[in-house]
Amino acid sequence: MSPRPLASLLLACCASFAALAQDYPIKPIHLIVPFPPGGGNDTVARAIAQQVGPDLGQPVVIDNRPGAGGSVGAELAARAPADGYTLFLAGVGSHAVNPNLHRSLPYDPVRDFAPISLIASAPSVLVVNPAVPARTLAEFTAYARAHPGKLNYASNGNGSAAQLAAAMYETMADVRMVHVPYKGIAPAMTDLMSGEVQLMFGTIVALVPHIQAGKLRALAVTSRKRSSLLTGVPTLAESGLPDYEAGSWYGILAPAGTPREVIERLHGAIVKALRQPEVSSRLAAEGAELIGSTPEEFGAHIKAEIARVGRVVRAAGIRIE
Repeated sequence: MSPRPLASLLLACCASFAALAQDYPIKPIHLIVPFPPGGGNDTVARAIAQQVGPDLGQPVVIDNRPGAGGSVGAELAARAPADGYTLFLAGVGSHAVNPNLHRSLPYDPVRDFAPISLIASAPSVLVVNPAVPARTLAEFTAYARAHPGKLNYASNGNGSAAQLAAAMYETMADVRMVHVPYKGIAPAMTDLMSGEVQLMFGTIVALVPHIQAGKLRALAVTSRKRSSLLTGVPTLAESGLPDYEAGSWYGILAPAGTPREVIERLHGAIVKALRQPEVSSRLAAEGAELIGSTPEEFGAHIKAEIARVGRVVRAAGIRIE
């Protein structure tokens, strides 16, 4: 092809992308959530969608696609047209844990996506059965060291954020415990409260009612600062592990190649939504801290999380069983 026709073709493509961005959106937008309805991920997605839709003039439809720790939904989003009409609610599972636990994935967490915004983070809390003779993290660490391999910790699955949080604690505190994975947080909490397992790192919003009822004892939260839902509970960093930080996060991505103008339009609507009292109060009730980063900051966050989780996985020798 001669230079002139090629230049004309490139100009035509640029013009079509510009027209797409200028008219965007002209139809409903689908936000893929890689987990079932009712959980923390779903709550965050719906809170954002209810505000972003009216601002954009088109509904944002939640599309729950659970499976394989977030991989099913992530693959669907990665293969969708890069036109801004399919978005993905990413998290530590889909974009940091899975890449470190699987030799091959049907998507690349960096190359296949265009970051829009990191919207919130949510810490976990270390809880123990009240029969455990420890009321502080220091006391628990001393007890665990005195009983190596005798304490069982629950998680909501192999490779879950809960397992990673516990593995990081084991490495940093120099203790050895036994991992007992469950198919979800509900059966894990049942066995924890009955004493079948002794401890768990779990989501704050799910555990607060049991902590308040005295069925579980909270020792520390995994974030850098205390949770607004558990103001009296110190962080692990405060409690003797100054470099400790773990938890979940939520962010919105588009397929790679989505026009920059569309990314900026979506970013503006998402950040505006995070400022709305309805959204901030709803996410705060989930124990989440609002962020609203730029696309560039979110991209850097994903790469940093892949590296951080990789270090934990390698140090703990975590494998998918």
